[in-house]
Amino acid sequence: MQHAVGSPLPPPHQPGHGPAVGWSPAAHHPGPQHPGAHQGSAPVPPPPPAPGFVPPSHQPPPQHPSAPPAPPHPSAPRHPSAPPAPDTTGHVPLPPGGPVGVPSTTPAAATPDPTNTTLAVLLIGPAGAGKTSVAKYWADHRRVPTAHISLDDVREWVRSGFADPQSGWNDHSEAQYRLARRTCGFAARNFLANGISCILDDAVFPDRPVVGLGGWKRHVGPGLLPVVLLPGLEIVLERNAERSGNRRLTDEEVARIHGRMAGWYGSGLPIIDNSQLDVPQTAQVLDDVLARSIASPPTW
Repeated sequence: MQHAVGSPLPPPHQPGHGPAVGWSPAAHHPGPQHPGAHQGSAPVPPPPPAPGFVPPSHQPPPQHPSAPPAPPHPSAPRHPSAPPAPDTTGHVPLPPGGPVGVPSTTPAAATPDPTNTTLAVLLIGPAGAGKTSVAKYWADHRRVPTAHISLDDVREWVRSGFADPQSGWNDHSEAQYRLARRTCGFAARNFLANGISCILDDAVFPDRPVVGLGGWKRHVGPGLLPVVLLPGLEIVLERNAERSGNRRLTDEEVARIHGRMAGWYGSGLPIIDNSQLDVPQTAQVLDDVLARSIASPPTW
């Protein structure tokens, strides 16, 4: 289950319950410019008549009010109704977003280069792991267009009626979490369909399969590449102490979250311990991990 930064833990999975199954805008070329003012004393010819214009000498005489209407003049143009406009924004068609497929590699490429590949990445980790900082840095420094989507930010789009998990995890907070995750998935699919990579971050718990990775794969697609960011407990405690507002948790809550995240060890997902790494170094390790994931996608 995603745990919003600054929110209490959702209940763990109960024993006996199985796991839930290059925008290129059209160029506008104005027509050739003609001199607007005539030169010399040459007379200026009158403007040509508008299409469909009938000179007064050729117009039929007025009809009596009781007479039937005259048929349209043969020179009057007829304009067929315009066909319905396609699904466009302005004049730029947008490809629809579909499930993101597994990244493909060419046999000639011994080591895939993730910096030039369109990817969908899910960065997982506890509060204080540095998910948002690493995701933003990684997205900022790629050589291809890349978007960062934070589930916590999308959840907080709800203003009035926001179900804050700090007040307790219940049906309302879970429903808003699911809605935010689905919204993130739709956004990622649309970005990917239009050539823009995505990195999403979420604190997915390994012992909450009902709101875990399965939902992300369903909403984004099988090509989503999950990576776990898991520094030591002392690191996340230090980072949490620097936070304020509803994004700061108690030390006890941070310790419980970190302990549950340890369940990712042995899951088969790639794990980065960034305890001794700064943000740029962590982003470099993330590229190395993604290169291996592209060559051999993890089973999840």
